[in-house]
Amino acid sequence: RKDTAMKTIFASIGALAMLHTAAATEVSVTYSDDFTEELAENYGEREGGVLSEEIIEDLDKAFAKAGVNPARVDVTINNAKPNRPTFEQLRDRPGLDMFRSISIGGMDLTGVAYDADGNVIGELSYDWFETDIRHVAPAGTWTDAYRAPDRLSRT
Repeated sequence: RKDTAMKTIFASIGALAMLHTAAATEVSVTYSDDFTEELAENYGEREGGVLSEEIIEDLDKAFAKAGVNPARVDVTINNAKPNRPTFEQLRDRPGLDMFRSISIGGMDLTGVAYDADGNVIGELSYDWFETDIRHVAPAGTWTDAYRAPDRLSRT
């Protein structure tokens, strides 16, 4: 049960700042150096916020559903790949098409949860990347990246 709850906690995490969930859990989320560079040089800084909004919404739901409330959670988005070009990629590469350009996407994340005394109560690493380009056709920009924490929360 504890293992399932910890998986649920980390299923929906991702942002670039200190955030407070509805359950008052302090969530510190960062990106790996490589992914930070990828955002700055390729995807666009805006995409960090796009990922954060969706994942934090999932995090709030996962905490509520599992009935857990760790004092603090530190998470790192190690990597994320979009299914379709981001706005910055479209601007920088005129040959890309928002609807016809597709790619296999996904996300890799790690996290640590702490109790009120600062003791580690759980750690988790998880990644999910699509393996079949045929499943990408109806996808939005970050559909596969959003699937990683969603699928983890159901395990």
